Amino acid sequence: MHYEYCSRTDLGRVRSNNEDAVCIDTQTNVFVLADGMGGYLAGEVAADMATTQVCDDMKRWLAELPKPLAIHHVRSALEICVENANRAIFDAARKQPQCAGMGTTLVAGVLCGDQLVLAHVGDSRCYRVRAGGLEQLTRDHSWLQQQLDFGLITAQQAAVSTQRNLVTRALGVARSVRVEVNEHALQSGDLLLLCSDGLSEMLHADELCAMADSNAPLQGKAERLVEAANHQGGRDNISVLLVQVGPAPEGRPDLPPLAPQRPHPAHAALLAKRPKRSLLARWLRLS
Repeated sequence: MHYEYCSRTDLGRVRSNNEDAVCIDTQTNVFVLADGMGGYLAGEVAADMATTQVCDDMKRWLAELPKPLAIHHVRSALEICVENANRAIFDAARKQPQCAGMGTTLVAGVLCGDQLVLAHVGDSRCYRVRAGGLEQLTRDHSWLQQQLDFGLITAQQAAVSTQRNLVTRALGVARSVRVEVNEHALQSGDLLLLCSDGLSEMLHADELCAMADSNAPLQGKAERLVEAANHQGGRDNISVLLVQVGPAPEGRPDLPPLAPQRPHPAHAALLAKRPKRSLLARWLRLS
């Protein structure tokens, strides 16, 4: 598979500073988007820490592993990297008074051949556009989504709720965090759309699909999405990260398929950063 990347982040029409952050590494096909929160500039710090640390840690880990990659190793590594970023943000907030209470949502992906390993915490989203349809691959960790899941409100009530920005999970607000990690099969022609709620709250799903599925170049799609969100009010920072999936260029071999393999020493470096009480359970999962 071949991947093309593009991102755009914008202040919006209301906020005085941008607390979103995006990181892409095209060599290892790792990409991360975060939406920070809490205090003056503290949200910027949390989002930047999350995107930078997760991206850098995954780059180092992937570089040390022999190929072909094993999907369960990639999945475990991504989960650990997000957990480590959570601990770093939590510790920074405790040590720096100006950062007290900071946190951030996060959505992060790793592409391995025709597989996407996707992790998320909070309400930043990842969509997949395929054959003219839009599918949301992440499920919001939010109070509103919980109300919908329990049947306490309808989708129509949720659309006009004033509690849309209440997240039930975020990085940095507690010593530990539950990271949701899933795997998704990709096809040539798929488009991945990652975004902060500054985009998803401003545009309906059919509007997102129409703009993302247009014939415009990738940069043009990103710009059009941001402009549309601003046109609807731009009430929050707006960030979008697009990944176009296509066949490997002619004359260049496609990425090898994922294959099972034994735990690699690179896992030890990541696992050493976790609390000791979690090591045994994690090693059992990897074996």
